[in-house]
Amino acid sequence: MKNLLLTCGALAALSLSATSCQEQAAQQMPREYPTLTASLSSETISESYPASIRGRQDVSVMPQVSGTLTELRVSEGDKVRRGQILFVIDQVPYRAALETAKANVEAAKASVAQAQLAFDSKKALREKNVVSEYDLLTAQNSLLSANAALAQANAQLVNAQNSLSYTEVKSPADGIVGTLPYRVGALVGPSIPAPLTTVSDNNQMYVYFSMNESQVLALTRQYGSPDAAIKNMADISLRLSDDSLYSHTGRVESISGVIDQSTGSAQLRAAFPNPEGLLLSGTSGTVVIPRVLKDVIVIPQAATFEVQNKTFVYQIVDGKASSRQVSVSRLQDGKRYVVNSGLSVGDVFVAEGAGLLREGTPIVAKPASQPIAAN
Repeated sequence: MKNLLLTCGALAALSLSATSCQEQAAQQMPREYPTLTASLSSETISESYPASIRGRQDVSVMPQVSGTLTELRVSEGDKVRRGQILFVIDQVPYRAALETAKANVEAAKASVAQAQLAFDSKKALREKNVVSEYDLLTAQNSLLSANAALAQANAQLVNAQNSLSYTEVKSPADGIVGTLPYRVGALVGPSIPAPLTTVSDNNQMYVYFSMNESQVLALTRQYGSPDAAIKNMADISLRLSDDSLYSHTGRVESISGVIDQSTGSAQLRAAFPNPEGLLLSGTSGTVVIPRVLKDVIVIPQAATFEVQNKTFVYQIVDGKASSRQVSVSRLQDGKRYVVNSGLSVGDVFVAEGAGLLREGTPIVAKPASQPIAAN
């Protein structure tokens, strides 16, 4: 019986040993993995920058005379034309001032006429030696004084006419009326804290965004100068606050030549057409700028794995998986990387399943079924 138990134990041990050997053999058998060869290509990437949107011309409308608002001839959001009357300030005192100025002009004219008569008379009498030279000079000075008073009265008349015209507050530009903080009956004047309204020219919108110093420097080096960069940059896109893409593209028109010391950035301005009036002054969005990367190595994300925030790929060295660290930048399609360093043209790397491999695993290369693509 004892011999029988020993025999059974030996058979069981042999069976386990055989199974373990089979598993080890299976583990050591090389498996096929799809591979790719690093090569150069060109890619277009997009860079995004927060932006603020302004009308091409946002003009604050301020009254030039003081008085009570008697009329509001527009509503918020109305489209107005240059010279259109927006507000009317109480005209009664200014009409009275104008009439007074007109009367003063007429009185001054009469004084000039009287002084002219006196001077002409003194002049004729002086020629006959009836009056002295002093009397003639006195009459001449009175005439000069009357003419000066007439000029002053005419200036006051022009001022009164202007003041009356300023009671009709007109739009300084074509555009859309903003908020109306003052209503009929409000006392307004040149020193009010807020403008009567703002007129925004929304036919074309200015979109402002910033780039840091290194980005501006890279852009200048790429094209040779800021002016050349503006001329050669591709059309840019605008993503609105609801994450939709604006239907029209824009162009960068200016790059600030001064770096803001507090932010370390320079401001850029782009212009976008606004035929439908969808863009509103004061809103925000995101500028999307395409950038072409020439002669770069692109790899699928499936070919990489991460360890402690470092990215690696597997190459095949002597039939075994050998990891190599790479520096990469993510492409917007979410499926590929641009390799900044770590791979060279001609290097062969595992295209899929890198996360399942281990260092030193025997593998056999096979061509990948599909090339690297965005979809």
